[in-house]
Amino acid sequence: MQTNLELMKELSIKSPSKIVMLVIDGLGGLPDKSGKTELESAATPNMDRLAEKGMCGLVQTVAAGITPGSAPGHLGLFGYNPLEYIIGRGVLEALGTGFEMLPGDIAARGNFCTLDAKGYICDRRAGRIASEKGAELCRLLNGITINGVQVIVKSVKDHRLFVIFRGAQLDERVTDSDPQRTGVAPNNVSARDHSAVKTAELINKFLSIARETLSPHSPANMILLRGFSCLPNFPLFPEVFGLRSAAIAAYPMYRGLAKVIGMDVLDCGTTLQEEIATLEQNYQNYDFFFLHAKGADAAGEDGDFARKVRCIEEVDTFLPRISELCPEVLIITGDHSTPATLSAHSWHPVPCILSAQHIRPDGITKFSEASCRYGGMGHINSTALMWLAMAHGLKLNKFGA
Repeated sequence: MQTNLELMKELSIKSPSKIVMLVIDGLGGLPDKSGKTELESAATPNMDRLAEKGMCGLVQTVAAGITPGSAPGHLGLFGYNPLEYIIGRGVLEALGTGFEMLPGDIAARGNFCTLDAKGYICDRRAGRIASEKGAELCRLLNGITINGVQVIVKSVKDHRLFVIFRGAQLDERVTDSDPQRTGVAPNNVSARDHSAVKTAELINKFLSIARETLSPHSPANMILLRGFSCLPNFPLFPEVFGLRSAAIAAYPMYRGLAKVIGMDVLDCGTTLQEEIATLEQNYQNYDFFFLHAKGADAAGEDGDFARKVRCIEEVDTFLPRISELCPEVLIITGDHSTPATLSAHSWHPVPCILSAQHIRPDGITKFSEASCRYGGMGHINSTALMWLAMAHGLKLNKFGA
């Protein structure tokens, strides 16, 4: 049976139109005591104008009731079924920093964390230590060799790091050490397949060394690892969709994901201002742009409702500069919801705007969760978004006779 990506490759055609997909990470929310979500509380005049001229709806980024991680959330937006195309966070972190993984390498995403006197996790992010401190601590752990396996530890940003295990006969099928909650001890890594037993033992030995090495360095006195993974072999986005495609994302994980599926990853600095400038400078060179805004997700995970509102409002102020480029298709959505009331990702669908020349406006005048449930796009799976983008950009042939 033909897959959606195979059908897309068959139907896609070249056209001069351009598509911009703006992903406001963690966009969706839940009401606080005011009765409004973060998006409903934000002043977003530019998004509201786009909503009035465009078509709105709610997007389920994986499936009903499933809380997405960032990787599956984005893969769905790019048209890849996240239940079929699975990738660990470790590979994305490593590739996103420009690190060149080798076949057979296993990568893991890491956080510096704080353990209390009982060995329980009391802060999964070690107070969000400065990047300089994180880099210093990574140097203490880097270059260890265990049973002939080299362990490479590199800083990413703030409390984030990645670890590469490089050696023969390693197996990625192991569990995470990060329980993703506080008040408990880090997990012991175990094998999910008999072939991975030795790999699990190796990782646990490294974690034991890390705990001893970091013990004097509170609040960053331990690391948590998750997303153990090898390099995947996915269909490439430019070949499937026939698009010269570029990713503009400041955070390494999203740069890594774009690289895995074959997008060009553009140097764009660290701020939203710099990302927009990169879009403007490269606009004539590509057909498709993935533009990523991180702030709302970080604020939601910190439980900071007011800061998440401000982050959404900041994105809104840059929309006129995107609109001035006159993309034939502009999509604004999120990869998942991150309600500040939960301080975590959630399963709730995400609001979405599709603005294009050949559109049926649906009468929505406010971009919000409450309004988008009545939009003409309806309640759709995220994998449908690229089909809608391609269709509205006149980039699809007719299907069938």
